[in-house]
Amino acid sequence: MNTNFKETMDTLRAARYPFLMESAEFAESQSADISSLVLSASYADARRRGINRVLESIRSSEISYVPLANFEYERLMEVMSYPYARILVSCLDDKFLTKRYALAESVRMNRLLGEESPGTVISIAKELGVDAISSEDMLMMHFTDYLKLSTRVKNIEWKLVNQELFKGRVFLRNEKFCRALQNALQDKIEAELPLNVPNDIRAIVSKDVKHVEIALSEMKSRYADHMGKDVSVEEFPPCIRALLAGTQNGLNLPHSGRFALVSFLHTLGMNSDEIMALFAKSPDFDESKTIYQVKHIAGELGGPEYTPPECSTMKSYGICFDPDDLCSNEKVVHPLIYYRMRIRSKRRSETAEE
Repeated sequence: MNTNFKETMDTLRAARYPFLMESAEFAESQSADISSLVLSASYADARRRGINRVLESIRSSEISYVPLANFEYERLMEVMSYPYARILVSCLDDKFLTKRYALAESVRMNRLLGEESPGTVISIAKELGVDAISSEDMLMMHFTDYLKLSTRVKNIEWKLVNQELFKGRVFLRNEKFCRALQNALQDKIEAELPLNVPNDIRAIVSKDVKHVEIALSEMKSRYADHMGKDVSVEEFPPCIRALLAGTQNGLNLPHSGRFALVSFLHTLGMNSDEIMALFAKSPDFDESKTIYQVKHIAGELGGPEYTPPECSTMKSYGICFDPDDLCSNEKVVHPLIYYRMRIRSKRRSETAEE
């Protein structure tokens, strides 16, 4: 045991946030390396936890927190489960899995940060490359970092113009600051994966990789990629195309955006299963929540059947994206009007060609 390490490093923090440099230093102090991780019976618990990290990311987009007693063995197993999970994800090299795993790890960190002191939050922010400081009950990050980390949150309250800014820094409450750090960790993990895993290690972990691959295939097959046969995505208005692309690329859509997208697709005649298939492409897809939301909007739970909001409402919610020339037509006051005008134009062109 390296006593100097114990005096200067927090092994609990190293286990809670295994992406930190001090986590790697903790592992090194215990003579833990990749060869031991994949081969030694002493690290069987770390391998099991590593598999579960990936499986939980597939099934629920969030990795559970394992209570860590004051035993360095448990903390070391938690730290080493992180590189093992990354090895499994890298061996599959599936873009959807990589995004979903990165999201799950970052959601886990976000939840844990809510229990930490401002000093700990700031230190983790700095290790994630975020220029941040704290002042009383507020956390601050440089506006350039805020812009980079907030762009995927399609919610008007996240726009820079709606934030308190002083000397180039954005003042944020703890919850919002940690949500931005979630994006920072997600970006970091996505940028680092896939790892270059040597063939001999791939062979050793092949059974665990297959286990993960089966779970991933089952999840994907549950919601096959299909669009209603009479629905043309190419003719969707820019706002709906942006919302659809956002949810399939892991962006955190506001409730108003999800409502607009689901109600629009439902009005075009897509059933709940077809809509679910589109949402299932998103790394943050939660089956139970999405089923409820879709069926609620479609009026399948005994309530009213909702229709999509008008263009003016979309603008007020901040979800009117990239309007084109047709959007400026005074007759286009609703996304459905845009779509129907585009469909009629397309059919006239097809008829003329015939």
